Amino acid sequence: MTYVSFPGLGIEPFHMDRVAFSLFGVNVNWYGLIITCGMILAVLYALWHAKFERVKTDDIIDLALFLIIAGVIGARLYYVIMEFDQYLVTNGTFWKNLTGTLYNIIAVWNGGLAIYGGIIAGFLTAIVVARKKRIRFSVIADIAGPAVMVGQIIGRWGNFVNVEAYGAETTLPWRMGILYSFDDAASFVSEKFVHPTFLYESLWNLVGLILITYLYKKKKFHGQMFLTYMTWYGFGRMLIEGLRTDSLYIGSIRVSQMVGLVTFVVGMILLIWNFRKAKMRASLADDANTPDEEDREVKKDGSNH
Repeated sequence: MTYVSFPGLGIEPFHMDRVAFSLFGVNVNWYGLIITCGMILAVLYALWHAKFERVKTDDIIDLALFLIIAGVIGARLYYVIMEFDQYLVTNGTFWKNLTGTLYNIIAVWNGGLAIYGGIIAGFLTAIVVARKKRIRFSVIADIAGPAVMVGQIIGRWGNFVNVEAYGAETTLPWRMGILYSFDDAASFVSEKFVHPTFLYESLWNLVGLILITYLYKKKKFHGQMFLTYMTWYGFGRMLIEGLRTDSLYIGSIRVSQMVGLVTFVVGMILLIWNFRKAKMRASLADDANTPDEEDREVKKDGSNH
C-alpha cells in the first residue's frame, strides 16, 4: 500500500488508492477519470476561443475527436517505444507472449503516456483536419495549443494519484513524502521525501494558461498563442525534467529535457521572426494610410474651391 504526505505543510500520511470505483467487476482508475476530465475541459476551452476566431462549433468538435484519439495513441506509442522492455512479455508460449505484450501496450489505464508523443501526433492530425475543413492551420493551432495546456494542468494530477512523475529527494518545505506499507500506515517499510514535480508542472502550465488567455485577444498574428504555448511549456519542462527520477533516456541524455530545450529555442525563434513580420506589416499599412506631402497639398487646394 502507498501513502503520501506533505510534512512541511502539516499534511499527515494518507492512503493513495488508484481505483476510484468498480463497475460490473471492472476497476475504474482515478488516472483515467482525471485524464478524461482534462480532455472535456480542454474541449470547452477550445470552444470558447473558437467564437473569437469565428470557427464553427461543429468543426471544433470534429477536431477535438480526432486530436484526442491521435493524441492518446501518439502519447502511448512514444512512451512504449522508449520503455519497450517494460511491456515485452517473454516467459510463455509465442501466443501468450504476443497477447500479453499487446495487452501491456494498450493498457493506458495503468499509466504511461508521454505528452510529447501526443503533441506530435496531434500536430500532424491538426494539419490534416485544417486542410479538410479549409481552416487556416495557424488559427487551429492557436485554439488547440492552450486547450492542450488545460488538459496537461488537470492530467498531471493523474500522476499524483498513481504516485509517479515525482523528482529526486529533497528537504524543501513543500516536499512530498512517499511511504510504503504491507498492511497499514503503522508499519512503513520504506520512506522518502521528494520533489512533487507533477505539481510543479501543473502550476507552471496554469500560470502559462493565464498568460495566454490574457494575451489571446491582443495577439498580433495567427499562430502566436501556439508558439507561446510551445515556448512556455518547453522551457518549464526542460527545467522540471532535470529534477525527475523517471526520465526516458537515450544514452545519458534525458529525452524530454532535450525536446523541451529544442521546443523552447524553436518557439522563441519563430515568435521573434513573426513579431518582426507583424511589425513590418503594421508599418507598411500605416505608410499606405498616411498621405504624403503632395497628397496633402492636393487635398488642401481642393478644400479651397
